[in-house]
Amino acid sequence: MAATRFIGLMSGTSLDGVDGVLADFAGDRMAVQAHATAPFPADLRAELMALNTPGDNELHRAALAGNGLARIYADVVGRLLADSGTPAGGVAAIGAHGQTVRHRPGEFDGVGYTLQINNPSLLAELTGIDVVADFRSRDVAAGGQGAPLVPAFHRALFGRADEAVAVLNIGGISNLSLLPPADGAAGRPDVLGFDCGPGNALMDHWCQHHTGAPYDHAGQWAASGRVLPDLLERLRADPYFAKAPPKSTGRDLFNPPWLAACLGTATAAAPADVQATLAEFTASVCAADFLRYGNDSKLLIVCGGGALNDHLLARLRALLPGVAVSTSTRHGLPPLQVEAAAFAWLARRMVAREAGNLASVTGAAGPRVLGALYPAG
Repeated sequence: MAATRFIGLMSGTSLDGVDGVLADFAGDRMAVQAHATAPFPADLRAELMALNTPGDNELHRAALAGNGLARIYADVVGRLLADSGTPAGGVAAIGAHGQTVRHRPGEFDGVGYTLQINNPSLLAELTGIDVVADFRSRDVAAGGQGAPLVPAFHRALFGRADEAVAVLNIGGISNLSLLPPADGAAGRPDVLGFDCGPGNALMDHWCQHHTGAPYDHAGQWAASGRVLPDLLERLRADPYFAKAPPKSTGRDLFNPPWLAACLGTATAAAPADVQATLAEFTASVCAADFLRYGNDSKLLIVCGGGALNDHLLARLRALLPGVAVSTSTRHGLPPLQVEAAAFAWLARRMVAREAGNLASVTGAAGPRVLGALYPAG
């Protein structure tokens, strides 16, 4: 492989914008050489949010949204190249995840589908760099959930030879990676990973609706309220939480109409109390999954936007006594860079024709090379 630099782009279920990293894989460990972010324009964010649910003229709207997303991706790529002094020819490929708007693996016809809005052809045209996209579909075709895909990267980045480690990514949806010791001892369990449920998605929605702010900064608003036990019980009663892994979810399930159905009489409650309850909901389902599946680990590494929510971290620590809960910054990579770096890593795996999934995580029939290549020229 001539170039060892790859770009990873991630726009997650929080729908707040794009994170991008330029990563070099020349050494023993990945080195991030540049990081850039770009918020979504309000109209594009609104359209991407709307496309999560059925509506009129979806094919036309999704195609134009893909064009808009590709242009933002290209702007982020341009900034990464400029900030690092790297020419386009010095990058082997871009890993562009796209924006998930539907995720229904295994449903309807036994295969189901996962759909990420994107235009990787336009991105290749705008940047002059090969693009790898559509990472989830091959795993779904092989009978898997297509998500989460980050546990394989978490193992490469955070795994330890003699200690079990858990990694909790809190984006719009939260997902947990359980990494056994990597010393290869006989009888070690496989890596396990799955979506716990909502991360920031419902909290961000409630905050935007009642305060106009896109998110609850550091969880300060939630910390000012009190948890409503009856509402928390209704939120946690969804059948998803009783399912055993492999499992994945998204805004198809955990969305504003779902929340409205759960609120019931809590619609009359103080908005800050609902926010406190939503924060407790996210923390409690993540903690319950950790205790059920990952209790050999005494270290929980938190990444994603939720790692910046001080109140949420405090609740995780309270619910997990005896567990060291820390953000990924202390372990080599800031929280907002982890998922973008994962897609740089996955692009590298695809270019090398190496498997990017873990069947123990997704339930796929076996290892698969993930992604489709869109050459620059």
